[in-house]
Amino acid sequence: MPAADPYVPGHGNRRFGVRSYALDLDYKIATNHLSARAVLAIEALEPLDRVVLDLAGLSVTRVKVNGRPPARFSHRESKLRIVLAAPAALGERLSVEIDYAGKPRPMPSVFGPVGWEELTDGVVVAAQPCGAPSWFPCNDRPDDKATYRFAITVADGYRVIANGVLAGREKRSGRTTWRYLQAQPMAPYLAVLHIGRYVSTPAGPVEIVHPRGLAVGVGSAFARQDEMMARFSELFGPYPFDRYSAVITADQLEIPLEAQTLSTFGANHAGAGWQNERLVAHELAHQWFGNSLTAASWADIWLHEGFACYSEWLWSEISGGRSAESWAQEHHRRLAVLPQDLVLGDPGRELMFDDRVYKRGALTLHALRAVLGAAFFPMLRDWTAANRWGLVTTAAFVAHAQRYTTSDVSSLITAWVYSAPLPPMTASAAT
Repeated sequence: MPAADPYVPGHGNRRFGVRSYALDLDYKIATNHLSARAVLAIEALEPLDRVVLDLAGLSVTRVKVNGRPPARFSHRESKLRIVLAAPAALGERLSVEIDYAGKPRPMPSVFGPVGWEELTDGVVVAAQPCGAPSWFPCNDRPDDKATYRFAITVADGYRVIANGVLAGREKRSGRTTWRYLQAQPMAPYLAVLHIGRYVSTPAGPVEIVHPRGLAVGVGSAFARQDEMMARFSELFGPYPFDRYSAVITADQLEIPLEAQTLSTFGANHAGAGWQNERLVAHELAHQWFGNSLTAASWADIWLHEGFACYSEWLWSEISGGRSAESWAQEHHRRLAVLPQDLVLGDPGRELMFDDRVYKRGALTLHALRAVLGAAFFPMLRDWTAANRWGLVTTAAFVAHAQRYTTSDVSSLITAWVYSAPLPPMTASAAT
């Protein structure tokens, strides 16, 4: 079966789309055992005789389609294949109910292990770009957005954080069920789950969730999180979701990671200083660029990472640190002495998370800002508004930006995004 996106071979299916997920999970922390039911509302995008979903490392015990058993189903090699009892016509909606269980773990991928991960006392899910099948059956494509309902039951004393807003919490027999609703469409890789012994510290419109005793206020990287949210909302348009949380695990993590409506940090990212503060800015910016506006294919990942990296430089500029121009000059010098073999607009899966994607993407925006001048931020606000909760491409961004200038945006993007040699920082691009 051909991959839905060549950057993540073996994942996703283009014959159907998932419109909603309802995930009911019962998790035993001590034994790392998950018992779960997923109900997917599926729309046929062409006539279907079967539905093929992604699910890794767990055992499927029962499947129903529209309340009845399918003709048959099989689950092997991370694929759940469901043969329908009767073909589905183009546009037909199916309700697919799947019971499954097992000991979830990170799933192998070309990027290394991704997805479900046990912590010292809890769980974190870090699914980018293809780890969602480690904990629920899904159509693992970045361009297949759906709404989500979560019900996660764990032992009392643990807190659960998932995407969206907390819709309820019920205690029974020493266990608590936490319910979350993610009403805005979301790509599967952005679905997240945290289980741990956490407390909350409010920071204006932001909730900081952290282990008890960890400093997250003055003197930490999160000291200005509320101001950061306010300023980014001015630059990029209104915050696109109902809530935002920064979740800090008790464990140290190699890198932080964004998910829709929240970001994940390790305890090692909480200390004060620019290197951590820039990460806080980077992950927050992804709520606009990557989560609300999601690239239709992984080849356009610069539309996520370039924008988030440039947001670091913008935060530095507006918070009294170095200017974006200063950062641009420094990173242009650094990139100029590195191999000139990366095409930003299609870096390939081996290089999609290369630091050059981040920095060259940010430099592209800095060059465009020089061309647009005062129109740059109105252009960005209109871009996020026009594509709110949707899918984006580089071609669409070029067409959008072109409306704000008489200069040739296509030529600028061709040089920065579709050509390997690093363009010079010209006088006009450095203003």
